[in-house]
Amino acid sequence: MMAYEELLTLLQTRFEANYARHSNLPWAAVQTRLMAAPNKLKTLQKMEATGGEPDVIGRGDDGLFLYCDCCTQSPAGRRGLCFDAAAQKERQAKRITPAGNVLDMAADMGISLLNTTQYAALQAVVRVDTTTSSWVATPGDIRALGGALFCDFRYGHVFAYHNGAASFYSSRGFRGMLKV
Repeated sequence: MMAYEELLTLLQTRFEANYARHSNLPWAAVQTRLMAAPNKLKTLQKMEATGGEPDVIGRGDDGLFLYCDCCTQSPAGRRGLCFDAAAQKERQAKRITPAGNVLDMAADMGISLLNTTQYAALQAVVRVDTTTSSWVATPGDIRALGGALFCDFRYGHVFAYHNGAASFYSSRGFRGMLKV
């Protein structure tokens, strides 16, 4: 795993190279928050290590900086997963099983799964998932019926779809958000 100094340099370089994602936000303020929260740096390391290319995409209503996976396609190290532990258990009864599940991996990483509104807001900042798709937070009533939601960008539009929560594909992963 890369050292925090190396990670900070990478994050600063990405921040400065993609200023349109977070115009009017100063790197010094972001860096100060990151230096005061080593647990957040550890989470950003995990996002980076799984191919997420995290970057600041703005500020939340609470004033915290929003880090999100800005990689062009769904993070490569987070694909081939079903939606949650119940879906993973359902899959284990079959011969072909996923490497894990989205909700457990997101929790282990310390990130929250994007919802459909956050996913659409990310698309307004950076075009992502033009050949892949990403699982997103799913309302309980949909999940109770066995489904889960995912999104992508096709034909100039953001689409939200449904699938069985136990499904998993090599081209579907998930994006996360971290508040700093």
